Amino acid sequence: MAMPAENIDGLSARDQDPKAQTNISHLTGPQKVAALLLTLGSDWGQPIWNEMSDDEVVSISVAMSELGNITTEIIQAVLTEFISRLSISGAIMGTASSTEKLLAQYLPPDRLSAIMEEIRGPAGRNMWEKLSNVQTSVLANYLKNEYPQTVAVVLSKISCGHAADVLSILPEEFSTDVVQRMLGMASVQRDVLEKIEHTLRSEFISNLSQTRQRDAHELLAEIFNNFDRQTETRFLSKLEESNWESSERIKNLMFTFDDLTKLDKSSIQTLLRAVKDDVLLLAMKGAAETAREYFFTQMTKKMAKLMRDDLEIMGPVRLKDVDDAQTSMVNTAKDLGAKGEIIISKSGSDEELVY
Repeated sequence: MAMPAENIDGLSARDQDPKAQTNISHLTGPQKVAALLLTLGSDWGQPIWNEMSDDEVVSISVAMSELGNITTEIIQAVLTEFISRLSISGAIMGTASSTEKLLAQYLPPDRLSAIMEEIRGPAGRNMWEKLSNVQTSVLANYLKNEYPQTVAVVLSKISCGHAADVLSILPEEFSTDVVQRMLGMASVQRDVLEKIEHTLRSEFISNLSQTRQRDAHELLAEIFNNFDRQTETRFLSKLEESNWESSERIKNLMFTFDDLTKLDKSSIQTLLRAVKDDVLLLAMKGAAETAREYFFTQMTKKMAKLMRDDLEIMGPVRLKDVDDAQTSMVNTAKDLGAKGEIIISKSGSDEELVY
């Protein structure tokens, strides 16, 4: 939204002169937002109000009713802080849901549905690239119910590596028939190919994008991450007894406190700045010696010494408090990773985890 030129000039001048800025630290977040919205008025403020939840509207409205007299200096200070924060950390979150909500305002339903199918479905510029990015077992499970000749055409169009993986898990007699048909297959007529593409798009890719759901192991890994140490051990031990393969997969997917030691130097330092000292101290109290040393090496010498001294004089603490502190650090790391401020990796390699 455009602001009057004189207002922008005024803010710039104040921004250049720190001494001229009014202290607004006594204002709460809702009060600052209330002051900002009062300044914007109904025309510019309406789009912001429309995006708020009912709880947010109530919170801002209460703050607004209690503001009293707001001087020009305070308003300018609030605007300066807003613009400053926006320029430094004005990140936005783009998701499939937010994209669909935005596009729904401009596109007809049928076109919106087609575009969202492209977004949610497997990546690729055309049908065959998309199929090459579909999980092997999912594609094989679909193709095993098709005519062998159709499967032969499909496998001849996707990447050779993916075709080999699909063939290897198709029923033996069926896959042999498919290979024979591929050997005797002449060039496919364009209208036949277009019909196959249409069928794949309408019956397979469309359903895939609509029914794709989160892997159960990923979901359980995140749930287990939020257990305290004793509960986590209990569940994993029981699961190992009944389903060792799944327990190993869940453990590999879990992001734990020890995985923080695999963050790169820039990421761990960003995390340490974001974590409160008392939380870090508690988390370190229950950390393995190797983990402690890693964190110490990423701190300044002064901070590391203070932390070591505090740990030495620190008495016994509850295991639950340590678990809560370590979980808090892990959750902070995930939040920073989601914002793109740090890179999260479980192995120190390029296998990043996206949250």
